[in-house]
This record gives sequence, C-alpha cells and structure tokens, in this order.
Amino acid sequence: MREADETTRQRLADALRKDAATPSELAVQLDLTPNSIVRHAKHVARSVDGDGEEFLVAPPTCRDCGFDDYDDLLNLPSRCPSCKSESIAEPTFTIE
Repeated sequence: MREADETTRQRLADALRKDAATPSELAVQLDLTPNSIVRHAKHVARSVDGDGEEFLVAPPTCRDCGFDDYDDLLNLPSRCPSCKSESIAEPTFTIE
C-alpha cells in the first residue's frame, strides 16, 4: 500500500510497530499535534487488541518526584497530582 493511501491511524500503527515513541516524537514524524496522536492512539489500541498484537504504554512520569500512577495512561498530563510539578515525561507507546 502506498503511503498516500494509508490512513493516519495506519501510519501511526506502522510507526509503533517499528519503534517505541512518545506523542511528541510521533507528532513530528506524522506531521500532527501530540494531542491528536493521543486521540488516534486510543483507537489504534482498540484495533490491535485480539490481532495477536499488544498496544503497550509506558506511563507518563513526573521528573521531580517519580509519580507514575496516572489513571489514564493515554493522556498528556500537565501537572503531577502528587507534587504539582509541571515537569512530566510523556508516555511512550509501542505495538508488539
């Protein structure tokens, strides 16, 4: 399939099958915003379930206190709920 014929979600899934990446890295690669990557990732996660593949997420992590127990892993938190720091490492997505 030619790249022009692929949907955004297909291109996202293909990129995640090749290598793990953060929403910002994927946004640059796919010419989208990090928030749109997260929205598309939610759909990709549902579509790969049951296909012998697994959508994996390394959670966002506070760089100051290490908090990583976020309720929604497919999210770009702006502040740590524990220490209120705004220094949050983005989640990392991959498909294996």
